[in-house]
Amino acid sequence: MKSLPLALVPLLVLVSPLSAQTTWPEGLKIEGRVAFTEGPAWHAASESVFFTDIENNRIMRRMKDGTFQVYRQPSGKANGLVFDAEGRLYACEGGDKRVTRTELDGTITVLVSNFEGKAFNGPNDLALAADGSVYFTDPRYGPIEGMEILDAEGKPVEGVYRIAPDGKVTRITTHEVDRPNGIVISPDGKRLFVADNVNSGPNNGVGGNRKLWRFDFRADGGVDPASQKLLFDWGTERGPDGMCWGPDGKLYVTAGLLFPNLPVESATKYPAAVYVIDPESGELLRTLPVPEDMITNCTFGGTDGKTLFITAGHKLWSLRVE
Repeated sequence: MKSLPLALVPLLVLVSPLSAQTTWPEGLKIEGRVAFTEGPAWHAASESVFFTDIENNRIMRRMKDGTFQVYRQPSGKANGLVFDAEGRLYACEGGDKRVTRTELDGTITVLVSNFEGKAFNGPNDLALAADGSVYFTDPRYGPIEGMEILDAEGKPVEGVYRIAPDGKVTRITTHEVDRPNGIVISPDGKRLFVADNVNSGPNNGVGGNRKLWRFDFRADGGVDPASQKLLFDWGTERGPDGMCWGPDGKLYVTAGLLFPNLPVESATKYPAAVYVIDPESGELLRTLPVPEDMITNCTFGGTDGKTLFITAGHKLWSLRVE
C-alpha cells in the first residue's frame, strides 16, 4: 500500500476534524508504536501477535506480557503475514519480491521469487487454503516503470497468484482486479475475497478502483471469472487494504482516511475505520473507527479469538469485539 510521510502521522491524529463527532469503540487501545505497521498475524501457541514494520525492514512480535521483540531484521520489507496450523510463518516480502516461509527451526524457505522468470511487482498479502495452497497478491504501488510481468499485449499485470502444495505457481487473476491488495479465503474454502485499491500510478490513481471483490473457486484451485461479484465500493475514498474473517463470520476490512489525500482520495463519506461487511450481500453492518491515518490491516487473536488487532500508521492497536 502507499504510505503517507511518517512525519505527518502524529499531526493527522492530533488535529483530526472527525475527533469531535466520532465515537471511538470502547476498549480500543494502543499496543505499541513503531515506524509503519502492517500484516498482523496471531500466533496461538505463544499467545503473541506478529506484525511488520515495513519502513524499518523488520518483523515485530508483541509478546503475551506486553513487551516487544524484533523477530526478524532484515525482513525483505515484509508486508502480509500468516501462520499455518503447524506454526510456520508465511510472509510476502515486497522489498525482495518473493514469498517465504519461516520454518519451526528458524530457517527461511523461499516459496517463489519470480513468475515465469519475471520479477514480481511486490507481493503484498496472502492467504492459506486448507489443502496447503498459498494465495497472494502482487500489486505495484508507486512508479509503474520497470514492471516485468506483462500480458500478451504488453500491458503490465498486477495479479493474484496461487502456489500449489507441490510448488507449482499459477496466476489466477490478470486484469479482473486492477490492483489487488488484501486477500482472504472464506472459512468453507469456497470463495476468495480480494481488495482492489488503486491510489497511485497513471494520473496518481485518480478515479481508480476502491472496491472489494468476491470470486468462487474452481476445482483446480483457480477462480471462476464469471463468478466475480462486487461486494462494496468506497468510491473516491481510500479503498480497502488488509482484511480478516471475524468470529461472527463477517469480513473486517480496513479502509478510509481521516484527512483527504487530494486529488487522489477524498475523506467525506468513509472515515478511517475497520468496516464490518456481510460476505454474502456486501451490506455494511457497522464501522469500528480508529483515530489514525492510515489503517492498513487487522486480524483476530487472543485466547478466545475475539480480540481484533489493528495495524494503523505507526501503531499496533487492539479492540475487544464481542
